[in-house]
Amino acid sequence: MRRIELFGCPMDVATMEETVTSILQRIDTKEFTQHAGINVAKLVHMQSDRQLAMSVRGCDFINIDGIGVVWAARMLRHEVPERVAGVDLFERLLQEAARRGISVFLLGATTEVVARVAERCAYLYPALEIAGYHHGYFWDDERSVVDQVRASCARMLFVAITSPEKENFIHRWQSELGVDFVMGVGGTFDVVAGKVKRAPRWMQNSGLEWFFRVIQEPRRMWKRYFVTNSRFALMLGKAWLAPRRN
Repeated sequence: MRRIELFGCPMDVATMEETVTSILQRIDTKEFTQHAGINVAKLVHMQSDRQLAMSVRGCDFINIDGIGVVWAARMLRHEVPERVAGVDLFERLLQEAARRGISVFLLGATTEVVARVAERCAYLYPALEIAGYHHGYFWDDERSVVDQVRASCARMLFVAITSPEKENFIHRWQSELGVDFVMGVGGTFDVVAGKVKRAPRWMQNSGLEWFFRVIQEPRRMWKRYFVTNSRFALMLGKAWLAPRRN
């Protein structure tokens, strides 16, 4: 896969199929792999959060998750074939895990939501081995959760916790998790559990997925997206104008 850099963040330019193939190749050889997905909000926060930036840069695969980042990269003359959405990659990897006998651990969200995700995944992928699951509110005793993941002998770990906590948690404990692959999946568990609806395809392709989230959770989401989207627009404008001033 080809790697580019955008606003100080390395990103792997790849299709969904290329990403899945590369991840599975590394799992087959038991080569530890840390994956991250980049959207507008995360890219903006990386500009001021040095720990988050370090955690992301340390990943083996960094996919472009947000359509806004795809557009920005293309605007700045990078060839990006498509967006690799985290929720879609999660589903593809579960399919492959079920087919290949790769065990998984689900970490994050509330107790009720993660239990529902485990139940839903077992229904959708009957051959899938779910080695364990745990809620995402464990900050008073991270060590016990890390030990639980390791003891499960899971080979793939999916972490559904908000940024920057999930990136920093994975970066901090990566050598002790005992898995071959770990991926932060953000709000994916809420979608799989049916707690949050995913935007229609046309809104995803039009860059309006964030707006759909605001409609569902206006009090919690409007300020976050308004601030990050505005900052990103300024960042992109400056980057686009810079070569034209020289």
